[in-house]
Amino acid sequence: MLIKHVGIIKKSGLEEAGRLGVELANWFAERSVTTVFDSISEEMDLVVILGGDGTLLHVAEQAACYQIPVVGINLGSLGFLTEVAIKERYIILETLLRGSAAIEDRMMLKARIHSDGKKSDWRFALNDVVVSRGILERLVRLVTWADREYITTYKADGLIFSTPTGSTAYNLSSGGPIVHPGLAVILVTPICPFMLESRPLLLPADCRLITKSIEARQEVSVIIDGQPVWMMKNGDELEVVAAGKPLKLICSSREGYFDILRNKLNWGGIALEEKKS
Repeated sequence: MLIKHVGIIKKSGLEEAGRLGVELANWFAERSVTTVFDSISEEMDLVVILGGDGTLLHVAEQAACYQIPVVGINLGSLGFLTEVAIKERYIILETLLRGSAAIEDRMMLKARIHSDGKKSDWRFALNDVVVSRGILERLVRLVTWADREYITTYKADGLIFSTPTGSTAYNLSSGGPIVHPGLAVILVTPICPFMLESRPLLLPADCRLITKSIEARQEVSVIIDGQPVWMMKNGDELEVVAAGKPLKLICSSREGYFDILRNKLNWGGIALEEKKS
C-alpha cells in the first residue's frame, strides 16, 4: 500500500493523545506524508487511532465505507482493537510505509428499523447491535426470525447481535462464546434470559435476522457499538444483516490473536506465575 495521506483520530479530552498526534504528524511530514486531524475522507490511505477501542468504534463505519485501513495505538485499558502498544508505534508505522503490514478484514453488521411502514437508514456496527430494556423494570419479549424461519420469542433483558470481533465485548459478559475474527458468523445472545434454555446462537454471515418487540406498554432501546440509536415500540422490527464492506484493521506484528486474549483476559495468569516462581 502506498501511503501519502493519513488521518489521525485522537481520543477527545486526552492530553496524551494530543501530544502523540503532533509527534506523529511531524514524523509523517519528515517522510513526505500529509496528515489531517480528527476527520476521515475518501482520499486517505490510512487512519491512525490514538485512544482506546471506543475511539476506533466511533470511526469504524466511515473507514469501512471508504475501505481505508485503520491502525489503533492503544491509550486505553483493554485494547482488543487498538492493539498496537505505544512503544511499538514506529515499528508498525515503518512496516506500513514499506507496504508489508498485516491487514485483517473484520466483518461488520448493518441494522435498520421498520416502523409504521417505513424503513430507517442503515447504521453500521463493528462490535454489536443490542436491543436493551435499559432502566425499565420488566423483561422484554422479542420475537426473532432467521431468514423468515422463526427462532423463538426471547424473554430477557435484551438481545445482542454480534460480529466475531464483538464477541469479546458485551457478548462475552452475557455468556456468549469467543469467536475467532477469521470466521464469518453472526452471534445472537440473549441478555439474562428468563428461561435458561435460551442459549447463544452462531448463525451464517449471510443470514437475515429480524427481531420484533411485542411490548405494548414500553419502548426498548437499540444500541449500536455502544451508542443509543433508536427506540423500538410495540410492533417495530429490527433488521440485522452482515454489511457488504469489512473494516480493514491493521494488526500488531508482535502479538497473535491468542496472545491478545491471554494478555487481556488474563488466561493462564496463575499458571504462568507459578512457572516463573
